[in-house]
Amino acid sequence: MNEVVLAGCTPTPLANYLKALGVLRLLSTKYPNTRGFWRGDQFVLRTTLDREGIEHFFLSDYVPTPIMAPWNSGSGFYYQERKSKEKDPATGKKRKLGIFDQETAATKVVAAMLSSTSARLDAYRQVLNSIKSVVQQAGFVTAPDSGKQKDDFILSLRATLSDECVQAIDAGLVVSRERTQYPPLLGSGWNDGNLDFTSNFMQRLLDVLGTTDSSLPEPSLDWLRASLIGTTAPNLTKNNIGQFSPGQAGGPNGGNGFEADAAINPWDFVLMIEGALTFAAAAVRRNAEDPEGVLSYPFTVRAVGAGSGSLGEGDAASARGELWMPLWSQPATYGEIRALMAEGRVALGKKPARDALDFVRAVQHLGGYRGISSFQRFGILMRSGKAYLATPLSRAEVSDEPKSRWLDDLDRNHWLERFRQFARGDNGSNRFLMLRRRLEDRLFAFSGREPSKAEVQSLLALLGEIQSALSSSRKARESVRPIPRLSEQWVLAADDGTSGFRIAKALAGLHGLAGEPMPLRAQLFPIDEKYDKWMTPDAKEKVRIYVGQKGRLVDTMRALLEHRLWLAEKLAMQDKPLESPAGATLEDLNALLRDDRMDERIAALLPGLSLCDIPEDADKRAGEGAVPAAFGLMKLALAPYRVLRSLDRLGVGDHLPVPAGMLAQLASGNRENRAVKTAWRRLRNSGLAPVFSHPDTLPTLDAAIAARAAAALLIPLRFGAVGRLASSLLDESEMMSEIESA
Repeated sequence: MNEVVLAGCTPTPLANYLKALGVLRLLSTKYPNTRGFWRGDQFVLRTTLDREGIEHFFLSDYVPTPIMAPWNSGSGFYYQERKSKEKDPATGKKRKLGIFDQETAATKVVAAMLSSTSARLDAYRQVLNSIKSVVQQAGFVTAPDSGKQKDDFILSLRATLSDECVQAIDAGLVVSRERTQYPPLLGSGWNDGNLDFTSNFMQRLLDVLGTTDSSLPEPSLDWLRASLIGTTAPNLTKNNIGQFSPGQAGGPNGGNGFEADAAINPWDFVLMIEGALTFAAAAVRRNAEDPEGVLSYPFTVRAVGAGSGSLGEGDAASARGELWMPLWSQPATYGEIRALMAEGRVALGKKPARDALDFVRAVQHLGGYRGISSFQRFGILMRSGKAYLATPLSRAEVSDEPKSRWLDDLDRNHWLERFRQFARGDNGSNRFLMLRRRLEDRLFAFSGREPSKAEVQSLLALLGEIQSALSSSRKARESVRPIPRLSEQWVLAADDGTSGFRIAKALAGLHGLAGEPMPLRAQLFPIDEKYDKWMTPDAKEKVRIYVGQKGRLVDTMRALLEHRLWLAEKLAMQDKPLESPAGATLEDLNALLRDDRMDERIAALLPGLSLCDIPEDADKRAGEGAVPAAFGLMKLALAPYRVLRSLDRLGVGDHLPVPAGMLAQLASGNRENRAVKTAWRRLRNSGLAPVFSHPDTLPTLDAAIAARAAAALLIPLRFGAVGRLASSLLDESEMMSEIESA
């Protein structure tokens, strides 16, 4: 077997991709063991033929597929209405005579095909004559009107013509019950505006094959080599290639001047159209509530304005759709590729992928699906308000193994779908449009690979922004539920082991007690503490948990701490609601106390992390570093009872109440070291004797960090870090002697 690299068949533009399918399809009619695959950005044939043999096949043996669209007015089966030389005085236009006998460019092409004598065009001539008979029997002088007349005509053609012709019909349209639908690949039924693809296909066939068997048109061999191998093509024709190759379409800025003519290689057009037959539309029922069925076309979905910096919201709104063309790296026969296309309905869970974001998410789950290595994405976009072009957008890689599905958390209870609908609808403001676009761009970026820690953190920060925006909009709350609880996998995927992330993770894990959950997300957003629903003014709350975000991180943290301690008293909790599955180290707290370099990052991460289930710390060690002794005393004074009892620092029936006034004293600057003294007294009165025996010997807290210390008291510590504080700041011998004497 030979390997022949077809450098002219590339994934982009779409014309070149279809050309590769056309070559494989046509060679397989005579050489069924021919295989094709993609190596990099080139199509490779594995075949018994060499390059010259392939050229000989197309120049001498190739029999064109009869492709025509007699339902289109530009198909060549209908003449123009003759006009009088006289003008209507009322309109200034020539009067119509009601006689349809004026030739058009399309009718001349059909006439040329019928008058040809080439044996390779015999089948084409037979089909043309058959269709002309059907048109005459139907009594059509002009193309059938859209609607039932056109649908009935198409159905009659499907019942009359050969399977090969029916395949061409099905590639361009599908009649489903009472309506005809058009896949975006072939415009609106084998035409795009005034450009009829089938009429142009016949003309290009005459360009490359001629009308007789005696000789080929002189440039045909050069055109073929250029089409297959990518050599320079002389004497390109000034014809339109349609939406398939934007670079050859001409128009504004299409060349050195203001306007450029279209310039194509006729063999490109012929092979491209032959390759398009690989695709076939079908009407399928996607659910029991859809009796008519919906259009299903291989790897075709609705367009979205994300995943490509060049695609705007307006482009997506006016687009016909998106095509995701599969690229495979293992040799495959045409039969295998045809089966792949026939099966090409990518599903997201139990539902079919309906738009490009569904598709890219589904791609993450495929895991080497049917040997596909990647998908080339095309958007069928409006160009200059005149015509559509298949614009290459991006490429989505398919990994060998299915990717983790933690991103699917976002679509629990259809949240992602509903948010996108709201942000795209009339009620959505520009703010939500931008948030939706940013979210879709992030999800597109994860296609075919595991995201980096920084990328997951960025996504979490964005989700925090979205939750804040939803919570502040009445319309949004009425339309979209809060973001669903995200699994621990989000946290594990984002955890980079830095101090800033450990602090944000520890804060996000703050919870209450069994009877009073009090998760941090319910303090940051007006949501129920147990369920994913918004709190309403008539909610039956014992007390209001929601605090919101107060601007600067230290202000928010201090407000959250004060409110949590107030709630503990108000709700008569049996312990302080300051525990978390995750904790920070003493070194982390010391870094936060000394400067504000982590503030912005923690503030960005905290809202998004609060939406996640925080996993239990595997490492509970204290870590390196230390905190100021004065801060350590205050931190111990706010330690939950359960932690101190686990450290054997507090008896089963003993308590350590919140030091009254300590936070207010600290927030006011800790004048005369009052906050530290208050903490010291509380510890002593609870039987936890500090190593400092007298108030005058207490360490002082730098006034410059007093406000930050008030905020840092909210941060849960690792179990080992609390143990180290207790070991260094509490006098164990004195404590034990007092306990024994009692």
